[in-house]
Amino acid sequence: MTDAHESAEASVHDAEHGLRIERIYGSVPRHGERRVLVDRLWPRGTSKAKAALDEWDKQIAPSNDLRQWFGHDPAKWEQFSTRYRAELESNPDAPAFAQKIRSWLADGPVVLLFGAKDEEHNNAVVLKQWLEEERRGQ
Repeated sequence: MTDAHESAEASVHDAEHGLRIERIYGSVPRHGERRVLVDRLWPRGTSKAKAALDEWDKQIAPSNDLRQWFGHDPAKWEQFSTRYRAELESNPDAPAFAQKIRSWLADGPVVLLFGAKDEEHNNAVVLKQWLEEERRGQ
């Protein structure tokens, strides 16, 4: 099998069994997907029944100090991203979390849920990138 063929197969597999992020408010569970809340704090106004989570992995979220420092200020985004990646690299729970997500992705889509209003500057964006890099062995 050629590298191009393997790459094309991987792309099809990723499309069918993708990793994505969604804001928990308004997120509707889809059949066959795993849903993981990746915030340290429970999102206000969301019931556990409505969230329909498979897990709440708050241990993988940014530390309270980093979360409070960032305060969802886009001007701090690059520095937040760098600091959160450093936390992930030193987090003893991160390898098991990454392995769990890889395992789940073999069976279907996985959604990383977050509560922040800013959909471009939040911990789930960084975590998704980190997990994708881990999957590629970077």
